[in-house]
Amino acid sequence: MTVDGGRVTRAERQAQTRERLVEVARELFLDEGYAATSLDKVALAAGFSKGAVYSNFAGKEELCLAVLDSIHEEQIEGVLGAFTTDTDLAGRIDAFAAWAQTGLGHPRWTALEVEFAAVARHSPFVATELVKRHRDLVAATAQLIGQVTREAGLELRVPAHEAATVLLSLGIGLGALRSLDSAIDVTIFADAMRALAPGFTAGAQ
Repeated sequence: MTVDGGRVTRAERQAQTRERLVEVARELFLDEGYAATSLDKVALAAGFSKGAVYSNFAGKEELCLAVLDSIHEEQIEGVLGAFTTDTDLAGRIDAFAAWAQTGLGHPRWTALEVEFAAVARHSPFVATELVKRHRDLVAATAQLIGQVTREAGLELRVPAHEAATVLLSLGIGLGALRSLDSAIDVTIFADAMRALAPGFTAGAQ
């Protein structure tokens, strides 16, 4: 909220600064890579002092995590949009396949994630944060799988988190391959989901 006269509050200003820093850092990290992008460069490009960066982030690792979070949020929104389409399960898988054509295996995103993951070898903080985010993603995917199968009148034969782990592994692996070879048709992921569905589910009793 703003205070009297429509003035922006300190908290709002800081939120705007943080959002701007993430936006600029995202473009620099994606264009130039994690190692080649300094906090000085981010601050200069965003129009702030380096102190403004440290007022919002403990360092470059934390800033990159925020950038990756913004990318993952977009991807999750795309998957949710596909699987909450008002249609049957087959139609939702088709909607996912359509989204995956542009939303899965973006070369710049994948390159940044791979480069940053290498930092985890020397940074316990990064390693812990990446594991935490992976587990959150599995949990969110498991919840979505449970919702979709219930709405389709199906019953899971395996724990939802196991199904989520399998599908995420397929998706991440295919995305990594596609980032190297754009000719790979990601609709094979949807085909794999259709093939796996009978093994994961049964008609609800």
